[in-house]
Amino acid sequence: MRGGNELYIIMGSYGTGGTGSQGPDNTIDQGRVTVPARCWKVVVVLPAGQHSPDDVDAGTRVIAVNAPNQNSVGAAWGNYRTTVDALEAATGLDLLSAVAPAVQATLEARVDTGPTQ
Repeated sequence: MRGGNELYIIMGSYGTGGTGSQGPDNTIDQGRVTVPARCWKVVVVLPAGQHSPDDVDAGTRVIAVNAPNQNSVGAAWGNYRTTVDALEAATGLDLLSAVAPAVQATLEARVDTGPTQ
């Protein structure tokens, strides 16, 4: 993904219960902070200088990742690639909504298979 590309990143979390260095937990800070079960990210890769949703087409690389919130995940994020559609179903969000509907439908249904390094 090097060589003049810009990355537009949308990320978040959902669910309850993750596993950290002190083991599994649903909350931290005396119950004031919920520990999410999953962490997700969507990356839209565009050539440098293209900043508009109109620049996104059916050939645009979109990487969607949905990983468990566990220390054991490590750097092998490629194993957690999914579709944007699956993330929308899990979170209730409408991601990439500024992209043309036909393009959005194509991109959101595709699992990225590009390089991870």
